[in-house]
Amino acid sequence: MTKTLTTFATENALPESTSVVIIGGGIVGVSAALTLAERNIPVVLLEKGHIAGEQSSRNLGWIRKTSRHGADVPLAQAADRLWHGMAERVGAEVGYQQAGIMFLGRTEEQMAMHEGWLKSVSDLDLDSKLLSAQEVDQLVPGGKGQWQGGIYTPSDGRAEPAKATAAMAQAAIAKGAVIVQQCAVRGLIQSAGRVSGVMTEKGEIRCDQVLLTGGAWSRRFLGNHGVSLPTLPLICSVLRTKAMEGPTNIAVGGPDFSFRKHENGGFIITQRGKLDAPILLDHLKIGWKYRDQLRTAGDFLKVSLGKDFFDDLALPRRWHNKDITPFETVRVRDPKVNHGLNRDALNNLINAWPAFENAEIEESWAGLIDVTPDSSPVIDRIETIPGLTIATGFSGHGFGTGPAAGQLAADLVTGESPLVDPTPYRFSRF
Repeated sequence: MTKTLTTFATENALPESTSVVIIGGGIVGVSAALTLAERNIPVVLLEKGHIAGEQSSRNLGWIRKTSRHGADVPLAQAADRLWHGMAERVGAEVGYQQAGIMFLGRTEEQMAMHEGWLKSVSDLDLDSKLLSAQEVDQLVPGGKGQWQGGIYTPSDGRAEPAKATAAMAQAAIAKGAVIVQQCAVRGLIQSAGRVSGVMTEKGEIRCDQVLLTGGAWSRRFLGNHGVSLPTLPLICSVLRTKAMEGPTNIAVGGPDFSFRKHENGGFIITQRGKLDAPILLDHLKIGWKYRDQLRTAGDFLKVSLGKDFFDDLALPRRWHNKDITPFETVRVRDPKVNHGLNRDALNNLINAWPAFENAEIEESWAGLIDVTPDSSPVIDRIETIPGLTIATGFSGHGFGTGPAAGQLAADLVTGESPLVDPTPYRFSRF
């Protein structure tokens, strides 16, 4: 994980009961807890490891509307509004800046994709615009790349994953939420056909509603309750440079690199053209659901069969509430960094912007992304288990939309008018 992650202590004692239990301490679960606490609804958030220990602190920090599915843009727009006021809301800096995001096009085909997306969202009141090669050079000077142009959204932004979720969690506690770390939820307790509590490694908590925000762990948790959530893992390797002079404050995504300014003065860099795709048993079970993605994006995947397969196979898929669970066996999933992909990313970036020849790597890390067949999350009640709502499968987009996704999930849990139309996120679409 990134060594800049903010950690803090929480209480160890569990209350006997509450209104809502949230399983998972990433940004979506924490945002939901903050929302519920602000509404004076008793809520307990349980995290098997530590807050934001997995993908919520390992992502790139981008907050974007650009290139999202049209149906997903309203959630991203709602998230923009929430990020704007987040520092004041939580009483702490979260690193938010509305510095803009740009995606580059090297070929006419890539530019046609950007143009097609812009047309598809023409009714959504975005400030996105196509750029010429000359405009790219003006906004990001000093480049040597041969770009056809790009697409740019000035209202997109970024925040700092290593501090934002922790700040939100501490604000939730101050407003009445209970957060317990190092406490895995083993399973749901049901009475009279609906959820009535959860069993944890520390004992039982009675509750009226449960919200599962377990990220890449959600499929295994739900599978133990007879619910098949279609998500598969991808691993993204990332590096951060030491403080250096760079070409722009705009976050830039090229075909085979991306970079954005970090608050410490360096840059967060990754290889946009490749992600590690370790084969697991789940690929044999549900891989066919991803055939459309493989046809369009198969070249982006670095497929491997090895230790990850056997490590995953060793973790049980069925257990009882009295048993030690996978969530206690693996408190924090810490994927191995692919330093080769990181080197490729930096070399590709140097070829495009020679200023990065002076870059010195400060640290590297990797994070595991849970991807659905259509790359959109599930934010919905589970009809077969009344009292259970899930918000998961964010496919690498969860940090940017996290504040809005958490609020939408809280709305569904409590029956409030939803922040945005939840129809695109229904579980039944699978």
